[in-house]
Amino acid sequence: MMNEETAKIAGKIIAKAWADDAYKARLLADPAAVLTAEGVEVPAGITFRVVEDTAGTQTLVLPARPTELSDADLGGVAGGRPVPGPPPPPKGYTF
Repeated sequence: MMNEETAKIAGKIIAKAWADDAYKARLLADPAAVLTAEGVEVPAGITFRVVEDTAGTQTLVLPARPTELSDADLGGVAGGRPVPGPPPPPKGYTF
């Protein structure tokens, strides 16, 4: 799940990708390098994949299945806890 700082960094990266085609191309080709350059600690052995949604294609990320759920976790799922999503778009962006 994203914390506030991670959401800010993600918003900054998205805004830069929307404004700069070369930056977006680097982000799509080598996300770990771009994330590292933006100050994100990329854990060893973790692969990042960036996909671009379009007007005709939207992406749903299916999180990895937890190995074991606690009663509290099960209660949250059964209770309709909201699914985390992408950060809000940068200020000034309109749909």
